[in-house]
Amino acid sequence: MGVLEEKPRQLGGGQSRCPYCGLLQDRVPTLEQDWVLLEPYMNPLAHTVPAEHRWIELSDGRVTVYGVCPPDQSQRCRIEHRLACPAQPLPDLWPWLTTLRGERARRVKGHDDPEPPPPPEEWPDAG
Repeated sequence: MGVLEEKPRQLGGGQSRCPYCGLLQDRVPTLEQDWVLLEPYMNPLAHTVPAEHRWIELSDGRVTVYGVCPPDQSQRCRIEHRLACPAQPLPDLWPWLTTLRGERARRVKGHDDPEPPPPPEEWPDAG
């Protein structure tokens, strides 16, 4: 028999660049002893995401698909990067995702643009 740990151990995943768009994606372990690539820094309300696309973070760092319908109105979730990736063709699963994909496409395009000019040293007086 093994010794039980006091706290659940955190399972590290890390980040990698998407081979399609070049943006970061989080590599997160699942309950099924696998990995999923999630959109970083995005935690939409679960009720705004179709049940089969809701990934809920657990206390040990793993995630699982959360198919409870309807979810609690304050529950947050994660989505797979492939759904937000501007370089992968997908159907319009839900309206806000289409907007997100457009924003991500603009961000990718912005990586190729030269840096904007620096702001003027002195701003004109308003008076």
